[in-house]
Amino acid sequence: MTLPRFQWSALDATSQSRLLARPAVNASTVIDATVADVIEKVRRDGDAALLALTAQFDGASLTTLAVTEDEFAAAEAALSSDDKQAMVSAIENIRRFHAAQRSAPIRVETRPGVICERIVRPIESVGLYVPAGTASLPSAAMMLCVPATLAGCDTRVLCSPPDENGQIAASILFAARSAGVDQVFKLGGAQAIAAMAYGTESVPKVSKVFGPGNAYVTSAKSQVAADPAGAAQDMPAGPSEVLVIADDAAIAEHVAADLLSQAEHGADSQVVLLTTSATLIDDVERAIAQQLEQLGRKNIMEQALANSALIEVDSLEQAVSVSNHYAPEHLIVNVADPRQLLDSIRNAGSVFLGRLTPESLGDYCSGTNHVLPTYGYARNYSGLGIEQFQLQMTVQEVNREGLKHIGPVAETLARLEGLDAHALAVQLRLQQEGY
Repeated sequence: MTLPRFQWSALDATSQSRLLARPAVNASTVIDATVADVIEKVRRDGDAALLALTAQFDGASLTTLAVTEDEFAAAEAALSSDDKQAMVSAIENIRRFHAAQRSAPIRVETRPGVICERIVRPIESVGLYVPAGTASLPSAAMMLCVPATLAGCDTRVLCSPPDENGQIAASILFAARSAGVDQVFKLGGAQAIAAMAYGTESVPKVSKVFGPGNAYVTSAKSQVAADPAGAAQDMPAGPSEVLVIADDAAIAEHVAADLLSQAEHGADSQVVLLTTSATLIDDVERAIAQQLEQLGRKNIMEQALANSALIEVDSLEQAVSVSNHYAPEHLIVNVADPRQLLDSIRNAGSVFLGRLTPESLGDYCSGTNHVLPTYGYARNYSGLGIEQFQLQMTVQEVNREGLKHIGPVAETLARLEGLDAHALAVQLRLQQEGY
């Protein structure tokens, strides 16, 4: 197939913006209304609604929602030793990297006798959503369960859609339990988000929901996050995407495979190549055509590639500038000296440096988290880490000397703002201490 091809400097500003526009997100007032109806049913009817909705949307007739010990055991028995060892190895790497993210308490004496602290507490209850649409995703379970466990969240609930036989993929169950989560429910879609956000007879209510999903899941997360009685969400989400910066030293087959590996996520995914080499664009286009014939999700990838672009730029500096504007979920820097560009990269969910670092490694086992901001949200959101499962709480303690130092400042500022009660709370203490 012929891919859209452009020369960046030949485009005007309007054309450049249009070129970097994402495919329209599959969201609408119809989806929002459908999701609102699902949420209301779950809030009103609890487990009964969940069982009915699971039969309606997933074709699974269930009598109970929770995964049993026998099902966990059967899942482990169903997997090969190689599959289980690969998951355990990936979990070890993810755990090692996320454990290093733990922040130490801060204690500062801002004035003599004035102690200010910041301490960390885990979010008590969290909900983890693992999608299972066209593929089961044990990697998503690892990426969510490991930081939730390391953060010390007391209640960790995982929901994933069952198949028509009422089963969650064995790989997801094994990954969840191996990463520290064994409270798993056979629930998908908006109903899973509603169940975790509001609680039912079976599903505990949580304070925050995490994880990717389709347009219905995304809408549900947004709606429950807007409700004070619901649950916060991790980050806004859209279709998956990758941007590759490459020079004439890049191997075309590698670049093509990186683009296709992201395109196979879904028809609405987007892949972009920025390169200084017109020859590389020719070679990548040929390599994509050849590799497509060998891959099982060809139809999905072809749809995604229609929304993508191969772009020739004047320099690597220009490529970084374009990338910063686009703010990709994944950024692969496949150039001769990739670290030289790192300091100028500002907006990206996760960065992959060098010809031997495909994005696939980050998806599974390097140790970084693959739950990342998409659709340009990398400009103002970070990828998932242990801190998103924690709360930072400040503490202050003032003694007599400290009150003498800062009490008059607070009193003056309170009166400046016309808040006399604030001023009085300080004034009374100053007078009592003889100041």
